[in-house]
Amino acid sequence: MDFTRTNWVLIALLWLAGLGAAAQFGKVAVTFQDLQRFYATDSVTIGLLVSVVGFVGVIFGASAGLIVTRFGNRKVILTALAMGAVVSFAQAMLPPLLIMFVLRIIEGFSHLALVVAAPVLISQVAMPKHQNFVMILWSTFFGVSFALLAWIGPILVSKFGLQSLFLAHGSWFLGIGIFLLFSLKREAMPIRTPLFKGLISRHIDLYRSPFTSAPGLGFAFYTMTYVAVLTILPGLVDPIWRVFVATAMPLVSIAVSLTFGVWVLRYITAVQAVMLGFAGSIISALFFGIFMGIGLVEVFCAVALAGFLGLIQGASFACIPALNPEPNDRAKAAGVLAQMGNVGTSSGTPILAYLAVLYGGLGAMWFVVILSVCGILMHAWLAGRRRRASTQRVE
Repeated sequence: MDFTRTNWVLIALLWLAGLGAAAQFGKVAVTFQDLQRFYATDSVTIGLLVSVVGFVGVIFGASAGLIVTRFGNRKVILTALAMGAVVSFAQAMLPPLLIMFVLRIIEGFSHLALVVAAPVLISQVAMPKHQNFVMILWSTFFGVSFALLAWIGPILVSKFGLQSLFLAHGSWFLGIGIFLLFSLKREAMPIRTPLFKGLISRHIDLYRSPFTSAPGLGFAFYTMTYVAVLTILPGLVDPIWRVFVATAMPLVSIAVSLTFGVWVLRYITAVQAVMLGFAGSIISALFFGIFMGIGLVEVFCAVALAGFLGLIQGASFACIPALNPEPNDRAKAAGVLAQMGNVGTSSGTPILAYLAVLYGGLGAMWFVVILSVCGILMHAWLAGRRRRASTQRVE
C-alpha cells in the first residue's frame, strides 16, 4: 500500500482494534473475582485463564510475523477480528471451565495476529513525518484498554451480568471488523513462500538480524519491568499513597509516551530514546530505594519510573519502522516484539514478587536497575552490529 498522505481514519480503526486485542486480557482480569465465584475455583486457576492468551504469543510470536508476510495484513487482521468475535460470543455462554480454557487458547491466536499485523499496517499508511507519533499511539492500546475496562467493566457486569462484558467485547470486534472490511484495500498477492519449510532456520535468522530483533529484544526487558512494577510497586509505598500510585503510574506512562516521547523523537533516534528511558528508569529506581519510606519522595520516584517506562514503550514500537523500512521486515520485527513482550510479561511479575518478599523496596530497586542496564547493553550491542553490517555493505 502506497499512501501520499497519512490515512488517519484507518489508523484510528486499527487502534480501536488494538483496544479490543488488549481487552482479550482485560475482560478476564477485571472480572477475576466474578469468574472465580462462578466456576467455584481458586485464584491460581483464574490467573492461568488470564495469562494463557499470552502463552500463545510466547510460543508462536515470531511465527506470526512470518504468517503476516505470507498472507498479507488485510487477510490476517480480518480473520483475527472474526475469530475474536466468535470466541467472545462463545465465552458469553460461560461454558465449562475446560472449554473456556480451550476458547482462551484460540483467543490467543486472534490476539497475536492483531498485535503483529496492525502496527505493521499502521506504519505503512502513515507518512514518514507521522510514523513516530502513530507508532507511539499504537503503543498505548494496552494501557488505555485496561483503564477503560477497569472503569466500564464493573458497571456493565453489575447491571447486566457477567455475560454482558463478553458480549460487548464480541460486538466491538464485529463492528470494527465490518468497518475494516470496507476500509482495507486488497493487497497485492504476497510472495507464496512455503509456510513451514525452514521454519526453525527462519526463526534463527529473525533473531540473528540486528534489525528485526532489536525492537523485541529491548522490549523484553521493558515488559519484564513494566507489568511487574505496576503490579508490585504500589504495595511497597506508604499505605496512604497506594491507591494514588496504582492509579497514577499507568496514566503517567501513557501521558509521557504521547507527549515527551513524541517530542524527543524529533531530536534523537528511536533506539536512543529507548536507551534514555532505561537510563531514567535506573535513576528513578535508585532514588526510590534511597528514599524508601519517605512519603511524597518515594511516590514521586515511583511515578517518575512509570514515566520513563512509558518512553521505552512508545520508542520500542517506533524502532520497528525506523530499523526496518521494508513491510515484510516490519512484520517479522513485530512478531519478535510480540514474542519477547509475552516472555517478559509472563516472567517479570513472579520474579519481582519473590524479591519484594525477601528484600522489600530494595529488591524492587535492584530488579529495575539490573533489567534496565541489560536493556541498554542489549541495544548498544545490537547498534554496534548494525554499524558493522552497514560498513560491510558499503565495502
